[in-house]
Amino acid sequence: MNPDLDQIRSLLSESKNIAVVGLSDKTDRTSHMIAQALQKAGYRIFPVNPVLKEPVLGEKPYASVQEIEEDVDIVNVFRRSEHCVPVAQDAVAAGAKALWLQQGIVNEKAATIAKEGGLMVIMDRCIKVDHTILLRNR
Repeated sequence: MNPDLDQIRSLLSESKNIAVVGLSDKTDRTSHMIAQALQKAGYRIFPVNPVLKEPVLGEKPYASVQEIEEDVDIVNVFRRSEHCVPVAQDAVAAGAKALWLQQGIVNEKAATIAKEGGLMVIMDRCIKVDHTILLRNR
């Protein structure tokens, strides 16, 4: 079960750094458009995709969340549900505050790993939509 909207609002308002797992360098992909919108909203994004070799949205790509040298607040995931367990393990090992599985992505085992590791877990919700709705008057 997801946190209530006040908890999600607090997470979004207090966060600065978002690792975007599965970020594509293709501008027509949802991951790219949402990451770009998050940048425009004031967040620093960190592309996490081992295939990427060149910067995306002006940011150096990483193969894992643990490679990021700065603190990560939210690990926003654009991977199929069956690939989320290693992402949850990576997010916990990196000391992130939250694991956010995008709309359409649910993995209870990944959620359990993240929760047991002290992370807030949000599943099957779009971070851009929630940011727009919950923080529009700030």
